[in-house]
Amino acid sequence: MSRERKPARLWKKPASNGRSALWIIKDGGRSIATGVVAKPFEVSPPEAAERSLADYIASKYSPVRTRRDVDLIDIADVLAIYHEDRRESFETDLYKKRFDARITRLNDFLGGTMLGSLTTKLCNDYAKHRGNAGGARRDLEDLRAAIGHHAKQNLHHAVINVALPPKGKARERWLTRDEAAKLIWAAWRHREVQTIHRGPKKGEKVVTDKHPLRHIARFILIGLYTGTRASAIAAASPYRKEGHSYVDLQTGVFHRLPIGKRVTNKRQPPVALPTRLVAHMRRWMDRKIIKDHFVEWNGEAVASVKNGFARAVEIADLSTEEGNVTPHTLRHTAATWLMQRGADLWQSSGFLGMSPETLKNVYGHHHPDFMRAAADAITRKQNSANQLSNRLSEKKMKTLTN
Repeated sequence: MSRERKPARLWKKPASNGRSALWIIKDGGRSIATGVVAKPFEVSPPEAAERSLADYIASKYSPVRTRRDVDLIDIADVLAIYHEDRRESFETDLYKKRFDARITRLNDFLGGTMLGSLTTKLCNDYAKHRGNAGGARRDLEDLRAAIGHHAKQNLHHAVINVALPPKGKARERWLTRDEAAKLIWAAWRHREVQTIHRGPKKGEKVVTDKHPLRHIARFILIGLYTGTRASAIAAASPYRKEGHSYVDLQTGVFHRLPIGKRVTNKRQPPVALPTRLVAHMRRWMDRKIIKDHFVEWNGEAVASVKNGFARAVEIADLSTEEGNVTPHTLRHTAATWLMQRGADLWQSSGFLGMSPETLKNVYGHHHPDFMRAAADAITRKQNSANQLSNRLSEKKMKTLTN
């Protein structure tokens, strides 16, 4: 009995004859170079090698782009076309990697199933297989978008519905001003602790002069004062650069949509920066605290602040029963503070880059004028004119009923 052929995969080719170890692609009896040198003791392939493997697999298979009956269209084709057309629109390598993972999960489960065979039960089975309702919903939203994209390309004309798990409870966690100050100082003051590995003090922990979370403190300040999404803050630069958000320190305007990127439903309109924040940003530039980005680590832009932010939250001890504090909590906080201070609904929605309806429905109850007129009216005494009008109405009703 013949052995099952293994799929294309990455393999670390050992160093030999003075040549460095390399990551190569093994596909059956073939070996394809990736050009990526393997570092000493490296076990998992780096992102560059993974990208080479993804490109190689994509080059081997080109989905059919002709209109067919839905009973003849493999869902794998639908996902492949969507992945091919959509991937480069993502702003960062991190988002591209997450997109790759979602499409891969969907393809592993639904690949080989015809589009016309997609049912509610199959969608529910995927959600159970995924094991995480929120994650399953996000994956299936991509499936829905892929099917819609396929239809817009006139590659099928039937209506195919994707059943989504119910939405989870909306996050309502926001920071008080004391909590926000505590979080900023926790990130700014934190110093790295290292362990001595040699000598008589081996095993002893030493507090160093390194401050590994100061970029997180800058991220928090920008998030609190603008309510901007994490990806736009991470990409923010004081210089006009393709693919990056731009902060004009002369006019005090934050152009949140990365230069060269198209507008999506995650609206990122320009926003006027608070004077206090502009002063901070100018100081970071003048003192050479930053080089090319307002949030950077060792002089380089960061792809994600998730781990550093979680560490700052842990140090500040902000985890409560009200919910976890995440980078997106800063956006919730900015919206809540605006409403608490009685800011104009229309201006606030533009400032945050969200619709007035969303701002009103989700955060409106924090506004000091929230239902205030109704609450006051229900206990207000009637004036004499209203009393006279009510008596005349009552008299008229009695006349009509007699």
